[in-house]
Amino acid sequence: MSDKHIDHPPMQGAKLAIGTVAVSLATFMNVLDTSIANVSIPTISGNLGVSSDQGTWVITSFAVSNAIALPLTGWLSQRLGQVRLFVSSTVLFVIASWLCGLAPNLPFLLFSRVLQGAVAGPMIPLSQSLLLAAFPKNKAPLALALWSMTTLTAPVAGPILGGWISDNYTWPWIFYVNIPVGILAILGTWAIFRDRESATHKLPIDKVGLFLLVVWVGALQIMLDKGKDLDWFNSPVIIALATTSALAFVYFVAWELTDRHPIVDLSLFKLRSFSAGAAALSVAYGLYFANIVLLPLWLQTNVGYRATDAGLVLAPAGLVAVALTPFTGKLVGRFDPRLIATVSLLAFAACFFWRANYTSDVDPWSLTMPTLVQGVGLATLFVPLLGIILSGLPASRIAAASGLSNFLRILCGGIGTSIFQTAWDHRSILHHAQLNEVTTNYNPVFQQFTTQVQHVGTNQQQAYGIFNYVLDQQAAQLGVDDLFYISAILFLVLIGLLWIAKRPGHGGGDDASAAASGAH
Repeated sequence: MSDKHIDHPPMQGAKLAIGTVAVSLATFMNVLDTSIANVSIPTISGNLGVSSDQGTWVITSFAVSNAIALPLTGWLSQRLGQVRLFVSSTVLFVIASWLCGLAPNLPFLLFSRVLQGAVAGPMIPLSQSLLLAAFPKNKAPLALALWSMTTLTAPVAGPILGGWISDNYTWPWIFYVNIPVGILAILGTWAIFRDRESATHKLPIDKVGLFLLVVWVGALQIMLDKGKDLDWFNSPVIIALATTSALAFVYFVAWELTDRHPIVDLSLFKLRSFSAGAAALSVAYGLYFANIVLLPLWLQTNVGYRATDAGLVLAPAGLVAVALTPFTGKLVGRFDPRLIATVSLLAFAACFFWRANYTSDVDPWSLTMPTLVQGVGLATLFVPLLGIILSGLPASRIAAASGLSNFLRILCGGIGTSIFQTAWDHRSILHHAQLNEVTTNYNPVFQQFTTQVQHVGTNQQQAYGIFNYVLDQQAAQLGVDDLFYISAILFLVLIGLLWIAKRPGHGGGDDASAAASGAH
């Protein structure tokens, strides 16, 4: 193995186009699997004979293993080389997808999803590294814009494709679709990039760091997933998981900061732009992803939408994002990326303030319009924030920085999903109790409702049951509106965090020197 830095010239023409498409296909397939199962959870749960709560592990098991694998990208790419690692990860991802489709029960499916998430980890950050190395330096914003288009459309296409497959075929096909896409990505990437392998180094394995990473992330995610079922901190299991995660995290940070060859380069957090940019992107993505899980679930369980229709509600956001993202790539070179990212956060806030006024008889037009605004937010989110995160870093640290920032992003997506599921239940229960307080025989609305229902052939007890069902619907509606409102407020708060970062190219020398001094 070599430890000499290798500089490959930028690619041009057909090779650049084919290479970009191949890497983008792999990225699209990877990101698609973070959301394709969202609207299919009721179908998968019913088919495997488990509850919907257990079925959500199909989403979070992928998220947690993916989150653990992501920050290992920098270390693995130095050991194996970026091209070999990317192609190997894609091959294993296809195999894991095939195993997911074959799953006869929930434990086997969860095992396959954990494997799929683990091998998917290096694919996203390496796709960024390969594209940035393939494009001329002055075209870096364009490379990030093309990369962003795949990561923006996949979460939106996922629910649509997943819903359509669930409604018209069998759920295993939401995983089998990865096989032909993956094969094309593998062949195209190897054909174009095999002669552009990065330098490799024989680094020792940081076994302690890896073990602590798995423990704290795994314990945290299990705590978030099981907290709702086990009544949170009233359960000794949840207390044990929280304690384990907190202690492992503290030891992990201390170990990684003092080890000679850390498996995760935490010195990146010394860079102000990396820290602020990664935090803003992670929290924004966590809010966005939690909501694209929540919205289809609410539409299916409370508004009566089919899986396909629930997925289609999100489609306009992807279309707007695809149309606008190339322009964002051009704007980043001309304007302060922090300003463009501020537009994104304001668009998200406007979208969720709009949704916070939904009622249970919401019409398709009212569902679609905020989604168009969300598309503007998506188009202006990734490119400027990635530019801020990676600004001033030498090429040798791009993979590590990309891996760590994507780790935080995916982890926040999983955490956000778990928190929102639990928060929706809690807010719905609270609103049901508040609505039920006025449900007395002295309330004319209650009297009129039960009287009208009894006129169509039901007895008093059945009328009360129907009224309680209506209360459940209204409580769930008020609960989801609360979460939309909270999301809007948090997007506004993130604007302040965003401006802590330096403007790329202004003070970049400090960033660069800090990056170089922190390199291992």
